[in-house]
Amino acid sequence: MALVRILIDGYSLLHAWPELAPGAPRHSARARDELIQILTQFHDATGEPVTVFFDGAGAPPGTPKPHSSRGMEVLFSGAGQTADDLIERAAHRFQAFGEVLVVTNDLTERDLVSGFGSSFSSCENFIRRLGGAQDELQEDLENYNRAQREAFRRANRPPAPGKS
Repeated sequence: MALVRILIDGYSLLHAWPELAPGAPRHSARARDELIQILTQFHDATGEPVTVFFDGAGAPPGTPKPHSSRGMEVLFSGAGQTADDLIERAAHRFQAFGEVLVVTNDLTERDLVSGFGSSFSSCENFIRRLGGAQDELQEDLENYNRAQREAFRRANRPPAPGKS
């Protein structure tokens, strides 16, 4: 089955990635925004739909509203819910449409979603996957730019002597 969505426990991923937003608290808006930016780039590079869940109950004022587009969603749990509750519900609902990948370091959560038939990844493995996608995108951009420069040079090369 095709991968239909990647479901990410946002704070679990942030806690496993201290290099992201160095010096910023793991629950800070700066750390969340940087993570969301990287996940958006990942989606743009791979085309894989991503939903990142954050615990939002009791969130400080100014916590952003849920953001949603076709391929990238950012959701905050409400009062009486956790991000894990939302991940479990989404994993169960998406299973009918194909493979779901859940990214978390919560072992209980991994066991539960695997019972629904979902795959899971540790946060550390997913961070490596993000790095690989960024490397591939960078290589693709370099190859594209090289090809465009060569096409420009060919198109703007002066005609050879004796040819008009």
